[in-house]
Amino acid sequence: MDKSSLIGSILMFVCCFVVFWMATAGNLKMLWSEKGAIMVVGGTIAVILMAMPMERIKNAIGFTKVYFFHKGKSLPDTIKQMQVLSDKARREGILSLEAEVAKLDDPFLMSGLKMAIDGVAPDAIEATLRLEVLAMQDRHKAGKKFFDLIKVYGPGIALTATLIGQIGMFSALGGSIEIMGKMLAVAVVATMYGTVMANCIAGPMGDKLAMRSAEEILTREMVLQGILSIQAGDNPRVTLDRMLAFIPTPSRAPFLKAA
Repeated sequence: MDKSSLIGSILMFVCCFVVFWMATAGNLKMLWSEKGAIMVVGGTIAVILMAMPMERIKNAIGFTKVYFFHKGKSLPDTIKQMQVLSDKARREGILSLEAEVAKLDDPFLMSGLKMAIDGVAPDAIEATLRLEVLAMQDRHKAGKKFFDLIKVYGPGIALTATLIGQIGMFSALGGSIEIMGKMLAVAVVATMYGTVMANCIAGPMGDKLAMRSAEEILTREMVLQGILSIQAGDNPRVTLDRMLAFIPTPSRAPFLKAA
């Protein structure tokens, strides 16, 4: 569970609920507009279907789990794991890593080590793993795009509903004040729906996923360099130095002391 995602989401919900409660004096029904919900929610779903292929949409929805449940290893954990593998390969030979491969839970690392153990040329290993990184980036872009569409078009669709509500309100001028009030409610509430959906939900989630994607790309680049160093038979200290280049200088101290 990603603690910051959970805490942030709960805090956002609490803030919105408290303000809604205070603004309506406890009568939350005032915030409901059937017409506004149909236009904003239905319209946003329509935009996503118009802008993205169905298979991409199915994959993107799964990225919501990544927002709350991030399973990727941190950079320091990755360095520690590669250190262990490098030390073993240096002492016992690269073939000794065959037993370790079966214990790994990272398909990217498993694939790279298997190729290294099988004696595949370093250029071929690098090319194959970089293709995997590119494919991963493409999948992540689809997930980010899903939330970006909501963030970009949600407020615009809400504005459309607002204009429709204003047209209905103006057409009722001089008539029933009740009809005018209802149409004004549609206009205002629809804007609120779009704003909340874009700024309190989709925007932050999309930005978190983009950051997670960047972290995973960096981690995989670190793993790739570690695999190439292990295959080359480099001293474990050399392997460590290559991987430490990916983390900030202050974070390197514990690894340098241990070495």
